[in-house]
Amino acid sequence: MEKKFILLFDYTHNIKMEINADFHIHSRFSGGTSPDITMDSIAVAAKKKGLDIVATGDCLQRIWLNEIREGEMEDGIIKYGDMNFILSTEVEDRNRVHHLLLFPDFDMVEEFSRMISKKAHDMDEGRVKLNMDGAEIMDIALQCNALIGAAHAFTPWTSLYAYFDTIMYYGRKPHFVELGLSADTYYADRIKELNDITFLSNSDSHAASPFRIGREFNILEVNELSWDEIRKAILLHRVVANAGFPPEKGKYNRTACTSCYRQYDLETAKKMRWKCHCGGRIKKGVADRVNELADYEKPSSPPWRGKYIHILPLVEIIQVAMKTDYSTAVKKWNELTSIGNEIDILLNIEIEAIRKVAPPAIVEAIEAFREGKIKILPGGGGKYGEVLI
Repeated sequence: MEKKFILLFDYTHNIKMEINADFHIHSRFSGGTSPDITMDSIAVAAKKKGLDIVATGDCLQRIWLNEIREGEMEDGIIKYGDMNFILSTEVEDRNRVHHLLLFPDFDMVEEFSRMISKKAHDMDEGRVKLNMDGAEIMDIALQCNALIGAAHAFTPWTSLYAYFDTIMYYGRKPHFVELGLSADTYYADRIKELNDITFLSNSDSHAASPFRIGREFNILEVNELSWDEIRKAILLHRVVANAGFPPEKGKYNRTACTSCYRQYDLETAKKMRWKCHCGGRIKKGVADRVNELADYEKPSSPPWRGKYIHILPLVEIIQVAMKTDYSTAVKKWNELTSIGNEIDILLNIEIEAIRKVAPPAIVEAIEAFREGKIKILPGGGGKYGEVLI
């Protein structure tokens, strides 16, 4: 989305601006990630996507931390190539719950590492596993001036709401809740205990590719690009919008078999004792889990809550529109992003400008996306929802 400079001064006489931020990615040192991830490749992909700042991911991993240190830090922001970064990591606790942490500087990363070292299984792993619970991790995070929240809070694997019924697993309210690919604001705001917590939507990217980086992001209102301003934006509810998948696009939205992906209604899954006809395991979907947790039939959003923008990766729209393979779609994506970044192409750039560099099928697909005419066959069991134009 195009950054807006609002011609309105606040009491500090600073001009507010909006920035696009993706606060959750991984390095090549986490399980299930691409071996080609580097700080350079992330910087290039994030720039073409339209992000202003992206997380480093995995900052507790020593080799990766040394690569991060090659950038220049000022006011908690690391400049690397043409991209800005903020220090971050994801950790797994003894109950398999994942937590996202954002750090103000290298000193606090080192202090956090020191404080958890005796409880860590393997500090060489990008996503460190800790013999601690959420409340213990939060206590240390607070001592290190870090922000902490529940990562992909609703997904049926390694998330807080997969195993617990309340956010008070932390012993207190966390700084934020990450929605995950299979949920959005309107899902989460049916749960009363979340109504005063900031939501973040992040990519949880495992590769520096156009399909992964920035597939979900946040629009923050800040006075300048600094750690203090990002911290205030999260804590003082200045996340003016979240952008991400329609929940049905997420691969755990519906209750489904993790082997054959056959979908089930919740009552049938229970009667079958979570075992599919094929012999595979049925996993409860995010939509059903939210219904279990919900206090409200419809979303009850606080007045300060930003809107949620449903967005899809441009490279996938191209692939479906052209009925082609992924590598060919990426080539077309590279040609198309010569006129602007992906977020602007999807949301802002005039169709006539896009028509000059893209074939009719892609132009029509982008028009369909903007007009809400793209449909999703819901995903579940580990299979992404299918895009239909």
